[in-house]
Amino acid sequence: MLLTLIAFALALGLLITFHELGHYWVARLSGVRILRFSVGFGRVLLRRHDRHGTEWALSAIPLGGYVKMLDDAPPDADEATRRSAFNAQPLSRRIAVVAAGPVANLVLAALIYTVLGMWGTQEPAAILAAPPAGTPAALAGVQARDTLKAVDGTPVASWAQARWQLLEPLAGGGRVALTVQSPDGADRQLHLRLAAQAMSPDGPDPLKQAGLVLQAPQPVVGSLTAGGAAQLAGLRPGDVILSAGGLTQPSVQAFVQFVQDHAGQPLPLTILRQSTQVTLSVTPAATATGAGKTIGRIGALIEGRQPLVLVRLGPLDSLWAGVRRTVDTSLFTLRMMGRMVVGAVSWRNVSGPVTIAEYAGQTARIGLEAYLSFLALISISIGVLNLLPIPMLDGGHLLFYLIEVLRGGRPVPDRVRDAGLRIGMSVILGLMFLALFNDFSRLFR
Repeated sequence: MLLTLIAFALALGLLITFHELGHYWVARLSGVRILRFSVGFGRVLLRRHDRHGTEWALSAIPLGGYVKMLDDAPPDADEATRRSAFNAQPLSRRIAVVAAGPVANLVLAALIYTVLGMWGTQEPAAILAAPPAGTPAALAGVQARDTLKAVDGTPVASWAQARWQLLEPLAGGGRVALTVQSPDGADRQLHLRLAAQAMSPDGPDPLKQAGLVLQAPQPVVGSLTAGGAAQLAGLRPGDVILSAGGLTQPSVQAFVQFVQDHAGQPLPLTILRQSTQVTLSVTPAATATGAGKTIGRIGALIEGRQPLVLVRLGPLDSLWAGVRRTVDTSLFTLRMMGRMVVGAVSWRNVSGPVTIAEYAGQTARIGLEAYLSFLALISISIGVLNLLPIPMLDGGHLLFYLIEVLRGGRPVPDRVRDAGLRIGMSVILGLMFLALFNDFSRLFR
């Protein structure tokens, strides 16, 4: 629980502070006077003033921050102070200052993805299991142990990349071109026909429904029992089980069940030991269970091993991939929001602080790479959400500025702005209520 709270506070504090720094940097460049920049909210713990007169503050509640500008100069202010007020700036500068916050979040996400690309990540290889009969993958000709190499012409190096490229066609339906590589190394072109799916976090996995399932982890021999059947047969820790009797490419569960069902019977095994195939035979020892049943055991811990690939790019390729992934994720988020509005995607996909905190804790436990990927995704969400044309958000201010442009430079009337702000507040409160409702529904279901 403590790790979850720390990971959540760090994520929210970092991303919101970076958002506010975007506003600050562009406002400073535009000549706007900054009264305060606070890291955190509430009571100020530490403060200092820089040479521009800005107060830099560290506040008690570490859940973000804010930047306070001089909106309007007081009546008795001198000319320099009046020129430094935000509302006295030309429309182009005001637009730039407001847009800088969301843009900063998108830039941060692209930088995180760039760093991860250069660092390199170990990801499951996109090796597919045999698809169930009648699924789109089976009808397209996908076979067991096919490796997915490209989706609609876009190369994929791992299962994570393949899932991302398939999300949009799975949601919208249509025809998808797949390039797969058979176990013998031959490439094949397949065409997957998908029906549009109403995606929901509580619903079934859309890839599984399409018949695209990652190959089960390979059974690998772990620790051995001294004098056990596995040790006597010559098995060693790290051996990969390729076949057992008539069972080929078994899953961990299938191999364990096969051994239990063949007590006292010699089982021919084909194993992979340091890139070399070895054939041997093991006879499971008959062991009585508490229920009066006899099962076979070989005295070995059988572990699951998923084939992994190292996804690593050079600096320029990582930068391009980071920018492209940020743009793709932003557009995908907008499309999902649009489909929620028309009912094609469930509103249960809207998540609130409880779910975000849960994912923050989970990714922090997995490791730094997973946590950084989580930060990038949330940063994109903050950027996209703030660009929505809803009053109270940055996008709502940009909407008012667009109306000002269309009105020939005349500001939006105060009564219209006030009405818009009230509507915006109602929309935001409604979304917050929905997000919290979804959070607690997941907790207590």
